[in-house]
Amino acid sequence: MSVLPTWDHPVPRIADAERMDRLDRLRDALDRQNVSALLLGSTESLRYFTGLVWHGSERLCGALVTRDRLLYIVPAFECSRVETLPRLPGDIVPWQEEQDPAALVADLLGPHGVLALDEQLPLFQYHRLAQALGPDRLRDGGPIVSRLRMRKSPAEIALIRHAMGLTLGIHERVRGDMRAGMKASEVVAFIDAEHRRLGADDGSTFAIVSFGAATALPHGADGEQTLRDGDVILVDTGCRLDGYHSDLTRTYVLGEPSPEVERIWRIEREAQDAVFDAARLGAPCSALDDAARAVLARHGLGPDYRMPGLPHRAGHGLGLEIHEAPYIVRGNDTALEPGMVFSVEPMIVVPDRFGIRLEDHVHMTESGPEWFTKPDRHPSAVR
Repeated sequence: MSVLPTWDHPVPRIADAERMDRLDRLRDALDRQNVSALLLGSTESLRYFTGLVWHGSERLCGALVTRDRLLYIVPAFECSRVETLPRLPGDIVPWQEEQDPAALVADLLGPHGVLALDEQLPLFQYHRLAQALGPDRLRDGGPIVSRLRMRKSPAEIALIRHAMGLTLGIHERVRGDMRAGMKASEVVAFIDAEHRRLGADDGSTFAIVSFGAATALPHGADGEQTLRDGDVILVDTGCRLDGYHSDLTRTYVLGEPSPEVERIWRIEREAQDAVFDAARLGAPCSALDDAARAVLARHGLGPDYRMPGLPHRAGHGLGLEIHEAPYIVRGNDTALEPGMVFSVEPMIVVPDRFGIRLEDHVHMTESGPEWFTKPDRHPSAVR
């Protein structure tokens, strides 16, 4: 495969000043709910608020955010490592191997404090905290954190846009180089190498390359695949920049598609446009999913989750996690607000034959939705 030119328009990483602002808004939210502190685990929310990146394990390593302090709760033997990592200033509070970090958190909180918990803390840590504090002093911190993280700042939008641009360029090169006889693993390796070369954090975060009937499986098939003439091709991949994801899917064929493939591809594009048109400020997320399903129903597909049709939600939020709030799904009455980012991917599956997924993302501006990447124009690899 040919090589893409190096991307030469870098964007700034998230600055400490922005993280400090996030903490201020978090503390305001805790005050409004009469909560004394929030405990962050080794999750993306720890990165969001403090900049510290730590992979979870059986040992609690995180941060306690109180109304006036930022305290890093760290296994004692890891303190020297944490001290070297990028993070906001704060006191490091170590705990030794024989100690219970839940008891340490309880001591820091005091006898009457109420603690909100990072919703991605492991269940075993919740049980230890419930034993140390009593369950009546624990609150679900998920809604508080999600509410803040859903509305992306201009700096976050810029990082996502940059990451999307890298991935779209790779998609276009892959599309132009597809040939019968290629193996899916070869395409996956090329995509990963290009993401790395273009400056992504760690290459591809994922790459799904499916041919033929395997495209009807939303997350791909196990085992090797070899592209044959006439196969539908689905490529879904993304990367991260400063932790922020890209996620794009393209589906096409070599040469001219069959009438049935082209018909379903055109319905998919119509459904994408319907989701975009329904994305008005104040609209509930469910209305966007409804809009996609209405298009399919008009063409005799579905209804609901029936096949051939749309087997899953029409989209998902994206940021530091590839799937996060807001979810574009039936029953979600979350209202769209400026700064929200989400995918538009109302996949159509024709079981055992093929699937068509076109995935682009939008962000909500003060005047409505804006695409990060323009939707695809044609179901053929040659445009």
